[in-house]
Amino acid sequence: MEKWIIGVDLGGTTTKIAFISLYGEILHKWEIPTDISEKGKNITVNIAKAIDAKLEELGEPKNRILGIGMGAPGPVNFINGSIYEAVNLGWKDYPLKDLLEVETSLPAFIDNDANIAALGEMWKGAGNGAKDLVCVTLGTGVGGGIIANGELVHGISGAAGEIGHITVVPEDGARCNCGKEGCLETVASATGIVRLAEEALADFKGISMLHGVKNNNGKLSSKDIFDSAQQGDQLAVEIIQKVSRYLGLGLANIANALNPEKIIIGGGVSKAGGKLLKPVQDWFRQYAFPRVGESTEIDIATLGNDAGVIGAAWLVKNYLVE
Repeated sequence: MEKWIIGVDLGGTTTKIAFISLYGEILHKWEIPTDISEKGKNITVNIAKAIDAKLEELGEPKNRILGIGMGAPGPVNFINGSIYEAVNLGWKDYPLKDLLEVETSLPAFIDNDANIAALGEMWKGAGNGAKDLVCVTLGTGVGGGIIANGELVHGISGAAGEIGHITVVPEDGARCNCGKEGCLETVASATGIVRLAEEALADFKGISMLHGVKNNNGKLSSKDIFDSAQQGDQLAVEIIQKVSRYLGLGLANIANALNPEKIIIGGGVSKAGGKLLKPVQDWFRQYAFPRVGESTEIDIATLGNDAGVIGAAWLVKNYLVE
C-alpha cells in the first residue's frame, strides 16, 4: 500500500489540508475554516476531525498515512514544534506539535508558513531542486524562507528569513507593524504599494489613471497600480519602479550574504509576473556583488496556494522517509 503524507497550511481564516504522495503529487485537497475562538484551542481538534472524515469518505485506512506536516504563522521552535507567538491565533509558547500528535495519532512536523512555502517551491515549484534558495512572499505583509544546502535556516530564535523586516528606507521610512521604520514590508507588500501610490497621488499635480480608478472604486489595490503601469500611466510606472528598487535592494543584500542559486518571489503581488520581475531583476543586478548578480536567478513562484501543503509534506518525507 502506497503511503500518503498530510500537508497542512494553517492560515488565520482558512486551513488548507491535502493528502500528498511521496513524490509530491496532491491526491486530495480541501480546506476548513480556522476557528480562532478561545485562543485557537479548537484548531488541532478540527484538523484531526477533518482528516478522519476525509479518510472515511474515501474509504481509506488511517495506517495509509505516514505523518503530518504543518506550516503555521509566526516564529516556530523547530526542536519541539512549539509556536513562540502567533498573534492572530491567540497563541503564545503554544505546543502545536504535541497537541497535533495527540489529536491525530500521527508523527507531526511543524515549521513557519513562509519556510514551508519555500520548501514547496524547492521541491516541486520554481526552485526546481535548487539546494540554495531564498523565497520571498509579497502579500499583505512580506515573509521569507531561506534554504541553504537543502536545509531550512531557522536561526537561534526561529526568526531567520524575516526578509520583510530588512531596512530599505533608513531615513523617514513608514512605521511597520513590527515597530521599526522603513522595513521592506512597508514598501513591497500589497498594503505598502498602495500606501506609496496614495502618497504619490496626493503630491501629483497632473492627471493619472489612478485618479479615475480610485474615484470609481473608492480605493486602490496593488493590482490597479500594476495594471495602470502596463497601460503606460506615468505615475503608476514611477511607483512600480520605486517598489522594484526597494525590493531589488533588499534581495541583493540577502543574496550578497547567502549567494543563493535562486530567489523565488511568491504571494499575491507576484501575480504581476513580468511587470514586477523585470525591474526587480534590473535593480538586483545593480545592487548585488557582481559575481552574486551573475549567478543568482530570480523567478516567480509557480505553486501558488499549493506551496504550503506541498512544503509541509516535504518535512515529513525528509525526516521520516530519508
